Amino acid sequence: MPLAASTFTFGDGLLTVLEFAFLFLWIWIAIGVVFDIFRSHDLSNWAKALWMLFIVVFPLIGVLGYLIVRGHTMHEHQAQDRSQFEAFRQFTRGAASGGTADDLHKLADLRDRGVLTDEEFERAKAKVLG
Repeated sequence: MPLAASTFTFGDGLLTVLEFAFLFLWIWIAIGVVFDIFRSHDLSNWAKALWMLFIVVFPLIGVLGYLIVRGHTMHEHQAQDRSQFEAFRQFTRGAASGGTADDLHKLADLRDRGVLTDEEFERAKAKVLG
């Protein structure tokens, strides 16, 4: 009677690695969809609850449905996050600072353009003043 490990071939090992890769990819996409649901300001709380219920009850159909119906908003959210991060990084890295008043003016400009939220603005203002 052969041992279980002796019947596990190289092809079985490659298939197992491929299955784990697809599982990891699936989990990554599903978590991204859940995060996008909760950060979407254009969805009501009821809509968020229904999307989550749909994803929990029918995971594959729910995630794929969300990607088809609202995939463009996921891309918009990612682009907005990137632009906010870049603007804030440029502000905090700014070596040619014109002083506190200039820094506060730059922060207010970023907030007015919608790059920074009010909470991010207040944190950065406290950093400049403190």
